[in-house]
Amino acid sequence: MEAMTQAKPLPELSRQFVSHFGEMGSRWGINRTVGQIYALLFISSEPLNADQIAETLEFSRSNVSMGLKELQAWRLVQLRHQPGDRREYFQAPEDVWEIFKRLAEERRRREIEPTQSMLRAAMMEEASSDEERYAQQRMRDMHELIDKLMSWFDDVQRLSPETAMQLMGMGSTVTRLLDLKDKITGRGKSAPEA
Repeated sequence: MEAMTQAKPLPELSRQFVSHFGEMGSRWGINRTVGQIYALLFISSEPLNADQIAETLEFSRSNVSMGLKELQAWRLVQLRHQPGDRREYFQAPEDVWEIFKRLAEERRRREIEPTQSMLRAAMMEEASSDEERYAQQRMRDMHELIDKLMSWFDDVQRLSPETAMQLMGMGSTVTRLLDLKDKITGRGKSAPEA
């Protein structure tokens, strides 16, 4: 049991990944510490407790506790218990597709849905000038795009991970098929004029 309580120094490759994830985290709207904690849990082959995380990353225990709470709120870590040990252990979900889905769902709930609500409310207002009518039309265009993207996202989330990966791998093939369809049906910019 002693091996589970001592944190091992991170190998160079792992240290680079954890550091990079911390830097990227700040660009994604989470603080650096949370990004690094998540990166460590993501690459760890075993669940880690807060003391192990603090020791490995050389963070204060309180920073680790706050970071773990934030990751739990995002549903990006799972709580585990070890037999004979009262401490809480944490690990990232194994399935990368599941992680992506959780991140996307949380971002949608926190960022997209409030924007959609604001746009719906703005579109229901009575426009009192040409400028406001123009602004409302732009908001309507934005709402329609977001709505279509969210419908598409809902469809993609229902796919199995294997099917989703196949779909993503077909990017340029799908574009070529759509271009061909437009040529055949006479739609699109590349269609010959009649």
